This record gives sequence, structure tokens and C-alpha cells, in this order.
Amino acid sequence: MEDIIKLDSVDTYNKMRGVETLHPLVTVIDLSQAVPMPAQTFNFGLYAIYLKEIKCGELKYGRHNYDFQEGTLVFIAPGQVLGVQPNVTTFQPYGWALLFHPDLIKGTSLGDKIQAYNFFSYDVNEALHLSEKERQIALDCFSKIQYEMEHSIDQHSKTLISSNIELFLNYCNRFYDRQFVTRDHSNKGVLEKFEDLLMAYFSENKASTKGLPTVAYFAWELNLSANYFGDLIKSETGITAQEYIQTKVIDLAKQRIFDHDKSISQIAYELGFSYPQHFTRLFKQKVGMSPTEYRTVN
Repeated sequence: MEDIIKLDSVDTYNKMRGVETLHPLVTVIDLSQAVPMPAQTFNFGLYAIYLKEIKCGELKYGRHNYDFQEGTLVFIAPGQVLGVQPNVTTFQPYGWALLFHPDLIKGTSLGDKIQAYNFFSYDVNEALHLSEKERQIALDCFSKIQYEMEHSIDQHSKTLISSNIELFLNYCNRFYDRQFVTRDHSNKGVLEKFEDLLMAYFSENKASTKGLPTVAYFAWELNLSANYFGDLIKSETGITAQEYIQTKVIDLAKQRIFDHDKSISQIAYELGFSYPQHFTRLFKQKVGMSPTEYRTVN
């Protein structure tokens, strides 16, 4: 069984890459000056962001390679397990890496909102592809963080470093929004497949046995992470994937309510609700009246 190397400190990572530790909780590395990562599997205890500038080996998440070619950013959160596979032909890696320990951002603005940056849990085929202008912005943010690392740690260091990381991540939100737009054609394909899967879920009566359809279910069927799928659907439709599913459920409910041979409870169970009162609550929230009232007035 393959050994998994735990990377739980910045100093451990720096020593592996052959670079000096300037700050115990954060590092910015010029990969052209660093030792390549060995072909091993790693359990990250750090947040890590890689900007890759030439093809120089593959990162693997599970059995799949990251969508990680020239000019891309990949985000890794603590707890993720990654494997490194070098190419047959060895290249000196070029690009940059930013890694920071979760302790760095505790008690900061970034610490309060780090979970909101969904791209840390995007999947292997969902890397961020940068334009040249975006790449320069990323490098400028790295440079500011590196500048702070090269100065003696004082009472302002933590705030300034975490603020610059937060600025960089906010830019990444903007860059991902741009990528959703520029990949509009492929995104439309995802939306169409989602709609087909959603219709099939009910036409094949999966709801009565599996319960209400979930965002995670459709993300899995489409080979996307739940967060990436949810962000993509919101970008395309203006509503969340959960709201999209609920809208479809209510549309189907409106049709089935007119089958007077079925009780409201039967309809609720057919649609995947474990408890009829939950169905009634959602229906009233979306329609403005209860299912029984809707059946009566229509």
C-alpha cells in the first residue's frame, strides 16, 4: 500500500521544495527555483494554490488528472489527498505556488469567509484558466504577499498578508465568472443535460424510492463537483441549482394536484417528500397558497 505523506506545516512543504521558510504560516514559491515535488501521494493540511506556466507533470485527485495545463490555477483545501505524476520527460517546473496554514487566517476577515470560496472544493476538471492580464494580476498579488514575508513579522503582518490573500481570492471569483461566460457553449450543454436528468428522475419514478433529487445527485451524474455545478447553474439561470430543482418540483405538483383520485399526501410521497407537511410548506412558500387551496380554486 502506497504511503501518504502528510503536509501539515509550511516548513515541511518548504523543505520538500528546497526553499527557505520566511514565515511559519505562509509561503510563496517561484517554482523555477524549487525542487520538483516527488512522485508521491500527499495529504494537504494547508491551503494551496498553484499557478502553472508550462506542462511539467500531473496532479491527480483520486483516479483523475487535474485540468491543469499552461496558465491555470488549481486550488487545494486542507484535507484533500493529491498524487503527483511526473511526465516521462522531466521539465523544470515553472510557475508559482501560494500555500498557507489555516491558523494564518483565524480571527481575520478571510477566516470568516474562506468557506464561501467554492473553488477550493471544485473538482479535477474545473481548474481556472487565466488570460494574460489575469495572470499578471495573480502574480502581483503573490508579489505583495512575498513582500510582507520578507519583512520582520510585526503586529501588522497577519492582517496585511491575509488581506492580500483575500484580495487575490476575490479576483479569482471574478475570473471564474468570466470563465463561466467564455465557456458558455459547453455550459449550455450542462444545463440541457441537467434538465433532461431532472425530467427523467420524475418520469422514471425515482423520487418515490430515492426521495427528493439533490444538487449532489445531478453533479455526480454530470461528473462535476457540487459547488462547481451549483455555481455554473446560477451563472446560467440566475438562481441556485436547489431553487431550479424546487421550481420543477412545484411545476409537477401543480399538474398532479388536479388528479382528484390522489390525496395531497400521496402526491407528496410521489414527488419524493418524506413528510407531506414539508411538501405543503414548500408549495405555500412558492405558490402563495396550500396544495388543497390550489386544488379548490383551480
